[in-house]
Amino acid sequence: MDPLLVITNSDAGADDEESLGRALKVLRTHTSVEVQATSNPGELNSALHRAGSRRIVVAGGDGSLHAVVTTLYRRNDLKRAVLGILPLGTGNDFARTNEIPLDVEEAAQVLVDGVPRPMDLIVDEVGEIVVNNVHAGAGAQAGRRGARWKERLHALGVGKVNLGKLGYPIGALQAAVKPPFIRVLVEVDGEVLVDLDQPILMVAVGNGANVGGGTELTPHADPGDGMIDVMVSRSIGPLARVGYGAALVAGRHPERDDVIYTRGTTVTVSGEEFWCSADGEIYGPERHRSWHVEPAAYSMVVPR
Repeated sequence: MDPLLVITNSDAGADDEESLGRALKVLRTHTSVEVQATSNPGELNSALHRAGSRRIVVAGGDGSLHAVVTTLYRRNDLKRAVLGILPLGTGNDFARTNEIPLDVEEAAQVLVDGVPRPMDLIVDEVGEIVVNNVHAGAGAQAGRRGARWKERLHALGVGKVNLGKLGYPIGALQAAVKPPFIRVLVEVDGEVLVDLDQPILMVAVGNGANVGGGTELTPHADPGDGMIDVMVSRSIGPLARVGYGAALVAGRHPERDDVIYTRGTTVTVSGEEFWCSADGEIYGPERHRSWHVEPAAYSMVVPR
């Protein structure tokens, strides 16, 4: 088995350190492991500069994975990288999409027994990357509200029961009651999906299926198929918004008549001001954003 470089967050709490210790015990029976804690982009860049040919294991959540992939991408080292995940975050959505166990000892065993699989990457017009999912409209608002609930509920978790994963569904239901309607032109591979005369609740561009700790926003997304999934909700009436929120929690929203679900390789959103949530990070306001897929941008160890 190849040697490993495990990247951790310097701010990790005692629970994460205990979980990491159990995972390392599994890994060190099979190979040499170096653990490098980082707290800022400079430290992360230095750690990855010294990675050499070792496999890089992200011990953290989706934000940590995004930071590592971003740094490798900017260093032009991503293409040859083989990554693994020890899911120590609250949401762990990309791990869920790739069927990586959320139990860290089981995830460590995947690093031993699993196989590298090519992973796609979403890249916008200014070179910023999206590992998992980017969405605008009520989805971004749900992310902003859900982050607050995630933090509150995470503190209430007991043992392995992490209530923080309920944050995004709660935020989504709140946003469905009083959502930020947006009027935007949505184009997929150059074809108009929604025009400016049709106000929408939200638009999502997905490489992975899950957001917010298991909510399947783009449930059919496969991060290794060379395509990105696009979901547009036109659920703007009061009852429609509540119905959409309930269907979203149940993972059945693509079945609704007021939801458009398709796939492509390029997506453009333009029009009135909108905010975006990319891998959980909120940015904006924007008037134009475009994304394209870069197939097989790197590899990740997943279960056989």
